[in-house]
Amino acid sequence: MKAKSLGYQTDLIFPKFDGKILDRGDYLVILTPDNPRFHWGNFLLFKSPPKREDFQLWKNIFHREIASHLDVHHIAFGWDTVKGEAGDAEAFVDAGFKVFKSVVLSTNKVRAPTNFNTDVVIRPLCGDSEWQQAINNQIACREPDHDIESYTQFKIDQMLRYRKMTKAGVGHWFGAFLGDKMVADLGIFQVDNRARFQSVVTHPDYRRLGICGTLVYKSSRYAFEKMNVKTLVMIADEEYHAARIYESVGFVPKERQVGLSWWEKKKI
Repeated sequence: MKAKSLGYQTDLIFPKFDGKILDRGDYLVILTPDNPRFHWGNFLLFKSPPKREDFQLWKNIFHREIASHLDVHHIAFGWDTVKGEAGDAEAFVDAGFKVFKSVVLSTNKVRAPTNFNTDVVIRPLCGDSEWQQAINNQIACREPDHDIESYTQFKIDQMLRYRKMTKAGVGHWFGAFLGDKMVADLGIFQVDNRARFQSVVTHPDYRRLGICGTLVYKSSRYAFEKMNVKTLVMIADEEYHAARIYESVGFVPKERQVGLSWWEKKKI
């Protein structure tokens, strides 16, 4: 099975670097052994949305292909469609799965956002202290339904992967700085002339100041001008305001993506 959607084609940049992709014909097994907490680094990608009778079948496959080999505390499924087809997910939702609906956006040119922030300096990270700032910023932006201890370790492992990718020349991690303080950050990683954004976040204390749009715009310019990228791709929560920010600098919705994830939820 070969991924056809733009969203999943660029998702696979990352497990191709340091994980595993196993082709089972009707589905792909995506593995990131160094970060078992990563839901969308350890999941099954099917050709089509679920049918009601797939509930137990898909769970059994996940256990056989992933949970029996890695210390995971989640179950995650995606399907390689482009119009946001949800299928019959009722049995999954009834069992505590969360439905993730995303929009896949892309562009081959960008424009400055209307709310351009002239105070922040945008540049690739340099040195241990800046990478640590990025980790701290990512953790500060976590969603409240994720356990802080588990999420912290997940982010440490994830950012270690991204740092290895930057050292290998696969991409860059960018920070938005006010003085010496990082207030927003993101990554851009490429394969051939196509690149994918990762983990775009702005610290809660610095939102609604035009920083995110400015960061996306300037890092995109860097990718086009210095990384020989022709097409930029990013994925955003369909119901979150960030998609509008990305559209404001020139990104255009191309696909809709749906997935299912369950995880052991702990009180904070």
